[in-house]
Amino acid sequence: MSKNIIVTGGLGFIGSNLIEFLLEKKFFVLNIDKVTYSSNFYNVKKFKTLKNYKFIKSDIGDIKMKNILFKYKPICIFNLAAETHVDRSIDNPKSFIQNNIVSVHNLLENFRLFSKRYKSKLIHISTDEVYGDILKGRASEKYSYKPSSPYAASKAASDHLVFSYIRTYKIPAIVTNCSNNYGPKQHPEKLIPKLIYNILNNRNLPIYGKGINSREWIFVKDHCEALFKIFKNGKIGEFYNIGSNKNLSNLEVCRSLLAISKKLTKVGKKVKIYFVKDRPGHDIRYALDSKKIRRELKFRPKTNFTTGIKYTFEWYKNNKSYYKYLPRKDILRRLGQND
Repeated sequence: MSKNIIVTGGLGFIGSNLIEFLLEKKFFVLNIDKVTYSSNFYNVKKFKTLKNYKFIKSDIGDIKMKNILFKYKPICIFNLAAETHVDRSIDNPKSFIQNNIVSVHNLLENFRLFSKRYKSKLIHISTDEVYGDILKGRASEKYSYKPSSPYAASKAASDHLVFSYIRTYKIPAIVTNCSNNYGPKQHPEKLIPKLIYNILNNRNLPIYGKGINSREWIFVKDHCEALFKIFKNGKIGEFYNIGSNKNLSNLEVCRSLLAISKKLTKVGKKVKIYFVKDRPGHDIRYALDSKKIRRELKFRPKTNFTTGIKYTFEWYKNNKSYYKYLPRKDILRRLGQND
């Protein structure tokens, strides 16, 4: 049986961590990435010379996806190719519609043809943001979708598309919705790596609004383990929430990082929290009910936030050249102000 797995968006944060996880399990991993601003070859430099790793530059919306599938005959495709930054989706919704909906449709069409002839699975990785603001309690898989941003709406649409192909064409696919990830190799447009970058470079720490926005945080390697369990034992046609059950406000995250950084490095005088104007349509709270994956697939995150955030800070501190692979404006510029 083939041990080939395709990871789309494998130069990105979660994708590159998932590739590392799969390579350690001795799979042959084909990384398909169209190489955008958030792709970073630094993320794969550790394994780019391995015999069981191959990179192909391609958009999942490209015509050559069909040839790739039939040539490599993957037993699974983990679809992580997506535009993911809410602020960018406020500035330019069109690219989110194109990449997260139209390109996913192309992948589904090609997978539909491929899966008629070969045994395979498609795991479509989505987000907790599709559920919108969860002011009380936690959203289970039965919760209705109420996306607030163009990003979340585009991911919601892709989830619906995948499910429609499961129902109509009987494709072997599963949808996962995960909470906020953090860990090594994340683009510094996102909260935690941006704060770490600013701490390491003696810059102040911008926090939206009053810092009360609450997010559920999961360490990226725990997410990868959950995805692997879903690939091995998840039920075709099902949705699985993946979360830690641990919510923190943005202010709490920032204070935790500051406390850890002071133990690990010399913190400059300019490193202070300051509040900036909130972005439009900013959800107050995301929170997932992950009982299903715990019950059915025996998944529990292993990494508590204190351990995970210390590991993350140390990774960026020890991999400062990671930032050199990115344009400085992409690290520092603020997007999504809707001015």
